[in-house]
Amino acid sequence: MGDLVLTCMGGLSRNRMVGQKLGQGLTLEEITRDMRQVAEGVRTARSAYLLAKREEVEMPITATVYRMLYEGLPARDAVTALMSRSLKREL
Repeated sequence: MGDLVLTCMGGLSRNRMVGQKLGQGLTLEEITRDMRQVAEGVRTARSAYLLAKREEVEMPITATVYRMLYEGLPARDAVTALMSRSLKREL
């Protein structure tokens, strides 16, 4: 639980820094070009997306994060897409 809180709130979190810079309009390439450490969430997003796709499991947040990281989906469009999804029962 502490790791999750630190990732979301900590000023030293590499994953948080990547997310903030994506929100500012930078591409993944621009963000990681000068990074000397790994933001594990970047690779994890790809793995989770590919696993969900293979298993035919709908994971809209994961898919949207993947599109932001690897397909250049702007953060504003990502939020709009997620927030405008039709309501449905999710199990």
